[in-house]
Amino acid sequence: MLQTVKINAEYDDLYNIPENMIGQIINGELIVMPRPSPKHAGTLSNLTIEIGPPYKLGRGGPGGWIILDEPEIKLGQDIFVPDLAGWKKEKLPQPPSTNYISVPPDWICEVLSPSTEKTDRARKMPIYAQFQVGHLWLIDPIEKILEIFKLIHNQWTVLSIYAEDDKVKGEPFQEIDIDLKNLWWE
Repeated sequence: MLQTVKINAEYDDLYNIPENMIGQIINGELIVMPRPSPKHAGTLSNLTIEIGPPYKLGRGGPGGWIILDEPEIKLGQDIFVPDLAGWKKEKLPQPPSTNYISVPPDWICEVLSPSTEKTDRARKMPIYAQFQVGHLWLIDPIEKILEIFKLIHNQWTVLSIYAEDDKVKGEPFQEIDIDLKNLWWE
């Protein structure tokens, strides 16, 4: 369950949270949550297996991406830890010297849970738009739904919604087929 533990938080406050928790600073609030459930982690791992080889490594796809699990991203004063984020290599050619990345990603994926969905949609999505993140995927592993958004004229536009065992060619990874049934841990 999400819990606000401090108002007017600063980066150094992240060092004071328990090791088994994830901390994010959103609109000045330090929010902590437990590590993801196995179902959540399974969906995340399976998606990484699907897009990593073709986009990160260039095996069976175009390559040219840096894709990271749970990176710490600093956008303005906010610190986010999305489930997955991706940058085109020319946008992030070298790893940063800090623990966080301050270059906005080209793509973010949030795997939803009942306790985080409201924060992911209502609090994080507007900030991602403000910092020009080009694409956003929201995945619900319980309902088995993938929503694909694209930032158009500074507004999130739903490009498509997929469910269950649909086959997906979703931006920005439209060069490959993703079989959604491979994402769900059954």
